[in-house]
Amino acid sequence: MTSPVSNTVLREDARVIGLVGLAHGVSHFYHLILAGLFPWLKPAFNLSYSELGLLMTVFFVISGIGQALAGFVVDRVGARRVLFFGVAMLGVSALALSAATSYAMLMLGALLAGVGNSVFHPADYTILNQRVSKARLAHGFSVHGISGNIGWAAAPLFLTSVAALASWRAALLWAAVLPFGVLAILFLNRHALRPDSIVPAKEDAPQGAGLDFLRLPQVWMCFAFFLLTAIALGGIQSFASASLVKLYGMSLQLATSAYTAYMLASAGGMLLGGFVGARSKDHDRNIAIAFTLAALLAVLLSLALAPAWMAFAMMGLIGFFSGVAGPSRDLMIRAAAPKNATGRVYGVVYSGLDSGLAIGPLLFGALMDANRPSWVFLCIALFQALAIATAVGVGGNTRAMQLKNA
Repeated sequence: MTSPVSNTVLREDARVIGLVGLAHGVSHFYHLILAGLFPWLKPAFNLSYSELGLLMTVFFVISGIGQALAGFVVDRVGARRVLFFGVAMLGVSALALSAATSYAMLMLGALLAGVGNSVFHPADYTILNQRVSKARLAHGFSVHGISGNIGWAAAPLFLTSVAALASWRAALLWAAVLPFGVLAILFLNRHALRPDSIVPAKEDAPQGAGLDFLRLPQVWMCFAFFLLTAIALGGIQSFASASLVKLYGMSLQLATSAYTAYMLASAGGMLLGGFVGARSKDHDRNIAIAFTLAALLAVLLSLALAPAWMAFAMMGLIGFFSGVAGPSRDLMIRAAAPKNATGRVYGVVYSGLDSGLAIGPLLFGALMDANRPSWVFLCIALFQALAIATAVGVGGNTRAMQLKNA
């Protein structure tokens, strides 16, 4: 029979996981707030594709720099305040974009959105680590990843639908309602997101204080892991559909559906990955197995030997195995982070994600311009393989430090 205390802990865990997941979904929704409206923004401002792409680059560069800095702020003032600020900034950015009358104003809106987006990973993961019981932490990371995928999937559908029915300005105004509504929900439940004490214990000061955590090799290997996986993700998000059209002669509609299958299967993989991560301590090995399977499937896709329907299925499987690795990835970073430096570590490490998402489209776009669609999937496999090496390095260093401190 389940005790009342256990039921209370379960409810509190579910509440925190749900609130953080909701905020993270808004963050990923705003990743595509500009890209989803490119068909309207291009003629409205007479922009080139390069100018449109530069808006996304500004977003991710600002987000990447801000993410590293936000981690220090999280550890100084607490994750809850920083999270509230980030959600509010996303709403402000949408309002600024809706009022834009020039390219410079669009750039300003992209900058504000990047500032808002920068806080989520250090704030989210600090709250999850502080407020969710260890037994359900892997499931918390799983829901966090799934909510992000939902945000990615919802943004283009919402924005294009409203823009088609009304205008791109109306789409942005309605998009602004989302973060302000979520901010109200978070504020009403602010007690559940209360921070732990942010004063470090003396015995933890050498590793947790200041910039000392930057001396740890596993922190930079985690950064490299995110950089490599994000470059691969940037290729999938930007050019997987176009590559499938060229390689397999499938319609653009089917190729786009293959990308949707990738995203949905990735969410399913994250759900399973929560159980895998909760039952294993060797998180780097879970990642290695999942990414090996995903990379092999990407190589098979590049060969264009299978019929189109199999390419569709392989895209889904790549997403599934990549998703399975997600919760283990977050648990791996948690194990590598020194005490009282959670926000800083997650901030620096996850800035690799923004860096990779800024680099990936440029690299894979050059491959498509050179008419090398098969190389898109070969490079995706290559970056996933390199990420495996960094994950194994992180796991080995973390285990060595744990033995040393035992």
